[in-house]
Amino acid sequence: MKFYFPDSQDLVSPTYDFINDEYSPYRVRQRDDVYAHQAVTPIPYDGILVSKAVVDGSMKCAGKYSAPQRERFYRLGVRNFFRLPGPCSTIGDCGAFNYIDEERPPYDVDEVLDFYGRCGFDAGISIDHIIFGYIPEESDTAPEAAWVERQQISLELAEDFITATKKQGARFEPVGAAQGWGPDSYAHSVAQLQKMGYRRIALGGMVPLKSHEILACLRAIDEVRDASTELHLLGINRVESMEQFARHGVASFDSTSAFRQAFMDDRNNYHTATDSYTAIRVPQVDGNPALKRLILSGHVSQGEAVNAERDCLRALRSFDQEETALKEVKSALAAYESLVLGPKKKSYLEHYERTLTDAPWRTCPCALCKKHGIEIVIFRGSERNKRRGFHNLTVLEAKMRQLAFR
Repeated sequence: MKFYFPDSQDLVSPTYDFINDEYSPYRVRQRDDVYAHQAVTPIPYDGILVSKAVVDGSMKCAGKYSAPQRERFYRLGVRNFFRLPGPCSTIGDCGAFNYIDEERPPYDVDEVLDFYGRCGFDAGISIDHIIFGYIPEESDTAPEAAWVERQQISLELAEDFITATKKQGARFEPVGAAQGWGPDSYAHSVAQLQKMGYRRIALGGMVPLKSHEILACLRAIDEVRDASTELHLLGINRVESMEQFARHGVASFDSTSAFRQAFMDDRNNYHTATDSYTAIRVPQVDGNPALKRLILSGHVSQGEAVNAERDCLRALRSFDQEETALKEVKSALAAYESLVLGPKKKSYLEHYERTLTDAPWRTCPCALCKKHGIEIVIFRGSERNKRRGFHNLTVLEAKMRQLAFR
């Protein structure tokens, strides 16, 4: 089972100063900052997935790349742009989430072929149009007309795509995109894609589905899937179900969930092999909008907030050196939390106590935890938060490796 990490230009600066919370004056982001595959070993994924919509944007949505980054990406190609080591493979897609509200995908086949071919991808997924809806096998509910139309659009574009790759002698592997609204409709898409000549098929639109619903679709696909056809799950990360998925032809998946939980989840921010922990929120006074509003309105003293912030960081670092008791750290965190959250919002102190008591970063074997210590569990700015996300990727990689050796 291979894991692909979807790119959204997530890098960290190796020279970031955590004590003063500042970058080196000589830092050049594209030259000096590093990706997860450069920051940790072993490489925490088998490859990366890059969406055309992320690089180029779509009609109604801007991409994540600046104009100079986009030009550099096309000039260098995907491998050199990301400084990928030999074992990492690449797969491109169109980023259907970015144009989900449009009537038709904003790209044509020639544009997508140019993107995959010019940038040197190992594999490229046909243009698809997401269907967000699910009808169980036992239901008599008829699909919406828009769902049927989107499936047909995806299949027509897939046929045009594979025909064009053969005609142009494309060097990348064509991957067919299957869309559906239930087991039978996904099986229909896979059957049609196989007839077109696809031997690698990506299943899209499954992100909202529960694991048992995905399995129901995979069982239906089994009825039509050739033994040589490999399946890829787009946007799915269900480690607990991966062994079952693999029995039904799933050979790869991509997901950002482990990375994004580091700073998007309310509580499960720092992962371990058997558990997860809440990161300790110490927002920057000048970087927290809610706190800035309280300061500007006169409800909170800026000097008091700055002192409380510094007390938290000092106590946490001293605790990591085993020079300060947990009780003192909790007191400092409580004082700052009362300023930031106010009396009406929920407290995280109970969760912080568990994180600090267990101190999981002290026993973590990953290079980032060994280097940065307690900084990795402090929820504060992108440099710490993304490093924690990279750490989570190493945990996911280890879980996947363990499954492979069973």
